[in-house]
Amino acid sequence: MTQPTSASPPLASALLDALHFSATKHSDQRRKDKEASPYINHPIRVAQLLATEGGVTDLVTLQAAILHDTVEDTDTTPEEIERRFGPEVRRVVEEVTDDKSLPKAERKQRQVEHAPHLSPQAKQLKIADKTANVQNITTSPPDGWSLERKREYLDWADRVVAGCRGCNPALEAVYDQVMAQGRQALAGVAH
Repeated sequence: MTQPTSASPPLASALLDALHFSATKHSDQRRKDKEASPYINHPIRVAQLLATEGGVTDLVTLQAAILHDTVEDTDTTPEEIERRFGPEVRRVVEEVTDDKSLPKAERKQRQVEHAPHLSPQAKQLKIADKTANVQNITTSPPDGWSLERKREYLDWADRVVAGCRGCNPALEAVYDQVMAQGRQALAGVAH
């Protein structure tokens, strides 16, 4: 069997490379849910939402989804992302990366303010990220989060996603459905 002669790697190989890199970087991290599920489940879910619900086939967007928290939450540098995955993947990852040197409230406000100015790739990634987080917060929430904190997260996610709308109607419809289910689930919780 001959190897492809194309300068760019086949889609599956490139996605698996990003997945291996991300899994290695996040290997010691856990989600905040009661089960402390492996952190890598989150970027996988974000990429899955983009591909299956949003119909996204763009390699840069899917790789960036898998890698989207590496710069923010591990020792990965933007330069490392660029060397391994190219300047476009780096650009999208950087667009969705919070500056952890800022206070949390400021980081959250910046996400709301910057959302309308993101590239279409980053907007789609942001919608998928918020969809995955809303699902997690309402079905297997971070341990110790109060009902009020969960509701505040949903309100904030809505403000971020509002600035990303218009880039992928199918993905936005899934987000809306997940948000409606999440709000319904939280409304049924005793105060």
